[in-house]
Amino acid sequence: MDGDGDTLKLSVVIPAHDEEASISDTVVGITDALIREAVDYEVLVVDDGSVDDTVGAVARLTAADPRVRCIRSPYRNGFGFAVRAGLEQYTGDAVAIMMADGSDSPDDLVSYYRLLRAGYDCAFGSRFVAGGSTHNYPRLKLAINRIVNAGIRLAFGHGYNDTTNAFKAYRREVIDNIQPLISHHFNLTVEMPLKAIVRGHSYAVTPISWTNRTAGTSKLRLQEMGSRYLFIVLYVFFEHHLSRGDYRRAGPKVQSTRHGWRVGAPAVRVHADGESPTATNDVAGDTALAEDASAHHPTR
Repeated sequence: MDGDGDTLKLSVVIPAHDEEASISDTVVGITDALIREAVDYEVLVVDDGSVDDTVGAVARLTAADPRVRCIRSPYRNGFGFAVRAGLEQYTGDAVAIMMADGSDSPDDLVSYYRLLRAGYDCAFGSRFVAGGSTHNYPRLKLAINRIVNAGIRLAFGHGYNDTTNAFKAYRREVIDNIQPLISHHFNLTVEMPLKAIVRGHSYAVTPISWTNRTAGTSKLRLQEMGSRYLFIVLYVFFEHHLSRGDYRRAGPKVQSTRHGWRVGAPAVRVHADGESPTATNDVAGDTALAEDASAHHPTR
């Protein structure tokens, strides 16, 4: 259960393929941050066919903290398959997807948790807004990232400039509503947020930081992903424009507004006492940008 005075259990799903060199530091950083904030959590590492000692490294962490566990993906190798395996097994009220290489900040995970507690359905981050940052981002990947995200932003009119980043958090009802997930690979990072937006879930965007890995090797192969990203973008684009809302979330109508970006609480969620939740300064802050996806319509 969640709400004022109630616990929101946060699951963290981490897909891992040959991440023995970084997984321990990544998980410990996450658990330390969540313990400091008194967050009820589980960390679920999904082994994606590793041939190194990734599983053994996580097992040693589990011995010290049973809230950390590891499962083996039952599917063939692929980032999307591994995340989907984790989404079939997590036990929390909400779930965050994080990378195994330590590139995502545990402090930003806490910010996501606060946004979910404030009432948002989704918590998204951007490395490319005021307060966001990247460290040692390869120049070619950065250029491609900016072009792809600009295209997605133009196609969907959602104002969000970091859709492709995997690090995001969702309430359980969002995960349930965006099924079925069909991406096998890194294009899942686009399928999940775009479906959440198109299907009418509220979200907030907050600045985050990203630091390039210092151990292991990246599993993203840009030359293999271009057509897969395009397929998913078109898939969700056509759902949005042709499905007549068949897949949108069930729930109260949201008062229409033309203010796409704003600081404040989502209109689609209410507390048990019937009052709309408000995002306090330590949750949303002056830099958190909130969008009510149900009230914003991409340019047709």
